[in-house]
Amino acid sequence: MRSHLLIDLDDTLFAQDDVHHEIEALDRERGIYCGRDHRTPETVLSWIDDRFGGTASYEAAAGGIWLAHEAGELVGFAAFDARGLAYDDLRFWMARDGVGIVGPLGVVPAARGRGIGRVLLHAAAFSMRERGYRQALVPAVDGADAIGFLERHAHARFVQSVDDRTERRYRTTVLASGNGSNFAGLLDAATAGCVPLDITTLVANRPQAYALERAHAAGIATRCIAWDRANESRDAYDDRVIAAVAQTSPDLVLLLGWMHVLPAIFLARFPETLNIHPAMLPYDFALDTITMPDRTVIPAFRGAHAFDEALAAGLGWSGATMHRVGVAVDRGSVYARAPLRLAVDRDRDALETELHALERRVTETAIRRWARERP
Repeated sequence: MRSHLLIDLDDTLFAQDDVHHEIEALDRERGIYCGRDHRTPETVLSWIDDRFGGTASYEAAAGGIWLAHEAGELVGFAAFDARGLAYDDLRFWMARDGVGIVGPLGVVPAARGRGIGRVLLHAAAFSMRERGYRQALVPAVDGADAIGFLERHAHARFVQSVDDRTERRYRTTVLASGNGSNFAGLLDAATAGCVPLDITTLVANRPQAYALERAHAAGIATRCIAWDRANESRDAYDDRVIAAVAQTSPDLVLLLGWMHVLPAIFLARFPETLNIHPAMLPYDFALDTITMPDRTVIPAFRGAHAFDEALAAGLGWSGATMHRVGVAVDRGSVYARAPLRLAVDRDRDALETELHALERRVTETAIRRWARERP
């Protein structure tokens, strides 16, 4: 259970002169510089993914941001004035005149206890007041410590509970082509109540896919739709895949290692289709590069061999992204993502094990976000 908190922006805590004095004092006394961007830069978003995870970068990407730097390195952030967030629990608040969003906010562990979070919070609230808002909602605050911080330093008050553990379970069909380790992890998460899914069917396109055995062992219905390319047209094969998925009546289709590009007709029939991809992808799907947390600019590795291409490039980074599937390969809207450092002292098998663990975490985060956006 998490909490929506509301801040009154006419509070003297957020007066321009007082906030500026706090910012100056933090710089003068502790050597920590705070500055503002009216749109959150891509390099900051990947840093947020690396240090804080979850959906914080998605929320920060939707508005402006205050950043704290120490010795040239980022140590904290506070996002403000997010617009267009699709969470169902925010619809009421975002429709209210004079109410905007503050958050998320984060300070790296090594820099906590030095007043950085308080100054960033006040600066973000001041920016909202400056833009003409009368109140700011801090959404989905988790834990007594965070709530207490906002009560003390922003006089925030509780206005609504947000329960991620909905009783509804969304009928889900999984498409997979290989080992099925992500499928197995998702089954465990669904059983534990970590994601609100009723996984009804696994569809594979290879008879030897080990994902089929995992599904059999878990009592999940299976379909194997193999493609004999020499004797069947692509359109005919795609029609069979569509028919098989349609029989399962899914609310959600998940591609977990599915190695076949789906046609536009599939996506028109099943628009709620998400894919896990073994690379960091940019929020702006038109871009072909992405800036990583250490400011290294790398290609946005797309396609079936993204992980191998990242290893071959030797740039030190890979990652995982769950995105909405579109007609253009790996260019759908990002739902969740996380970077992976490719340590030079780790062999490929070890790195692949780390990648699979990261993919499972990103998948769960993305599904929880997807469910939170359902009416």
